[in-house]
Parts: sequence; structure tokens; C-alpha cells
Amino acid sequence: MFFEADLRGKHYKIDINETRRAWKIALQEEGQDWVKYEISKEDYKLVENTINLIFQGGSYLMDCFGSGTEYTVYTRSSVRNVTIYNDEALLHESLKKGGALGGDANLGAGMPGKIVKIMVNKGDIVKAGQPLLIMEAMKMENEMRASHDTKIKDVLVKAGDSVEAGQTLIAFEPVPKA
Repeated sequence: MFFEADLRGKHYKIDINETRRAWKIALQEEGQDWVKYEISKEDYKLVENTINLIFQGGSYLMDCFGSGTEYTVYTRSSVRNVTIYNDEALLHESLKKGGALGGDANLGAGMPGKIVKIMVNKGDIVKAGQPLLIMEAMKMENEMRASHDTKIKDVLVKAGDSVEAGQTLIAFEPVPKA
């Protein structure tokens, strides 16, 4: 399972895989290398929605509650608020912002998918909110729109292309002054 999380002003990518004997966890703080951990299932217990585990010689009792993307985690007498984005939440955040999280110079894929339809061409001037393309992700077709008035510098994909998360789909340039 892959997801991303924000904790105390830092952004993390997290990949968790379950095997017969262990949980394999890969964690990457933004701008850092991936760090990998393995927790034996013998060191992990779930009792009444509370997790008890032994990790790197320490015992942890963790309780987590929340909904949507906002969660509160209690462990070792400390409370932390965490925003968690699974694939669906990452897609919705990407679509709300008109492309890749935080990108104004281009439209990027928020997650892997397939391009269904391109609605603009190189050189077109588009208004904020105008549809740019339709991308299928998680078995849903999503219309991606311009987040601001812009000129299409380049269309880097075509209908039928499979794309990866973070891939640039359309590059923008400033609208020429009249």
C-alpha cells in the first residue's frame, strides 16, 4: 500500500507491504533517501483498534482515530496530527489544484493513469478552469482543468498514453501581453 503523509510541516512518502512473516515499510522524507524497515509479525499485535509493536528495541502502543485525510495518532504519551493521502486522495488533491501538487508551470499526473482525451493544442491560450485533458485513474475518468489563465507551451502526451505519477503532461508559458 502506498500513501503520502504530512506531519509537523514535513511531507513523507510511505510504502507498506505485508508478507507472511513481516511488515516491510519504506519511508521517504521529502528531499531525502528512502529508509527501509521490517517489523516481524511476532512483534505486532492489534487489539481493539490499538496497535502494540516492538520496534528497534522499544515497545510502542499506538492508537489512531480520524476520518478522510485527517488523523490523530497517540503513542508514547504524545499526540500527533497527521494528514494522510492514499491514491484516491492524491488524485483528488491533484485535480483540485489543476495538476501536480503545487505546479503552475505545468500540468502533472498526480498518480499513474491513462490519457483518454486531449482538449488543447500547442499554442492555445486557455482560461482558468478550462478543460485540458481527461485522464483515467482508479477506474474513473477525471477532467483536468487549467488552474490559471495560461498559454499551452507543449502537449507532452497523446490519447492512449499510460503515465506515471509526477509525469509532466502539459507545459505552460505566460500569456503574451496584449
